[in-house]
Amino acid sequence: MKGNSEKPLTERMHTDGSVVDLQTYEQAGGYQAIRKVLHAGMTPMAVTEEVKAANLRGRGGAGFQTGVKWSFVPRGKDVPNPTYLVVNGDEMEPGTFKDRLLMERDPHQLIEGAMVAAFAIEADIAYIFLRGEYTLAAERLARAIAEAYEHHYLGKNIFGAGCNLELYLHLSGGRYICGDETGLLNALEGKRANPRAKPPFPVVVGLFGKPTVVNNVETICCVPHIINNGAEWFHGLSKTNDGGTKLYGVSGKVKRPGLWELPMGTTAREIIEEHAGGMRDGLKLRGLLPGGSSTPFIVEQHLDTPMDFTEMPKAGSRLGTGTMIVLDDHTCAVGMAWNMTRFFARESCGFCTPCWSGLGWAERILRSIEDGKGKPGDLDKLAFQAKMWSPGNTFCALAPGAADPLETSMKYFREDFERHIREHRCPWS
Repeated sequence: MKGNSEKPLTERMHTDGSVVDLQTYEQAGGYQAIRKVLHAGMTPMAVTEEVKAANLRGRGGAGFQTGVKWSFVPRGKDVPNPTYLVVNGDEMEPGTFKDRLLMERDPHQLIEGAMVAAFAIEADIAYIFLRGEYTLAAERLARAIAEAYEHHYLGKNIFGAGCNLELYLHLSGGRYICGDETGLLNALEGKRANPRAKPPFPVVVGLFGKPTVVNNVETICCVPHIINNGAEWFHGLSKTNDGGTKLYGVSGKVKRPGLWELPMGTTAREIIEEHAGGMRDGLKLRGLLPGGSSTPFIVEQHLDTPMDFTEMPKAGSRLGTGTMIVLDDHTCAVGMAWNMTRFFARESCGFCTPCWSGLGWAERILRSIEDGKGKPGDLDKLAFQAKMWSPGNTFCALAPGAADPLETSMKYFREDFERHIREHRCPWS
């Protein structure tokens, strides 16, 4: 919580994996941000402006400026009540496991962040929307929420300041489509998790038709530190203009797969070589997905690009969740593309034809190529399908996200696809 910390999100976590309880959290400076907000005369708009000045960008993948999103929420006595805050802890993006760490190890940080965010948008009801498979996170969050209520940190008249907040933990049935905030809101209302048409946007017409802000877990966890230490301090943690630190992860055949809190803008090369220990002996890196399975591949020539929301698009990809999936030279690129496309095909909500039909068609083509039954012209069919999934052709971002790894795998590893078709087999099997 202190201003000299270089790893504010993870500094309190125990090395044995146990949870930080309320007493330990407070001893480390916890719940001081909400006290500052309530007792130092800060207004909701002042909190919003501080977060905006910090250039905190959403850590769920889109990278939208958090303070700007909050500023869109209608305020005043004529606004339909209540206003809702929803924290997205669904984390269904393959290769992504950063929010799980925060919820399992330091749940009070998330609760305090939700309290400050709710104050900023004038919400008195908040939900944590949690992936149902995250059973340990659910157990620890539920206990932390109970601790907060026991100490009257949640509920009515918080800290005697006349501010109210009811916080609920909602366990989701779990679907990837809940990564779309409107699909999440439908699921939270007990409906099928289909995305909604926009506009209207959730900040105006959201949960149960009321103004709603949806923010990612890691995003909300940054908020108390910004309030405690200021926007300038938050900027100073980063190597780029995107403020703060970032939880970067690596999965794949590296020596030390894992997760690290590092300055925003750390390069992929540093993360892989210094923190993940480099590739396993006898293997070479061919490429990687920098932010989960729905981001485009980058290759060796891009490894020195800062991993942030501004620079990664210049390399033809996106930061996404900041959790890399590494492809090595002993793993089949076709098989990897097929596996990801199969996932997206299964997770389509079925609302629009290019997605539900096209993804299934592409999955069957990739499966036949991987099985040695590919035909000349298959790659053209896949390219056509990926084009049909581009933004504007589908109702939400699921299919465009599926197109990115497929298109870039055929761009950077085309020889793999051609060998499968030419030799009627998978060379890596």
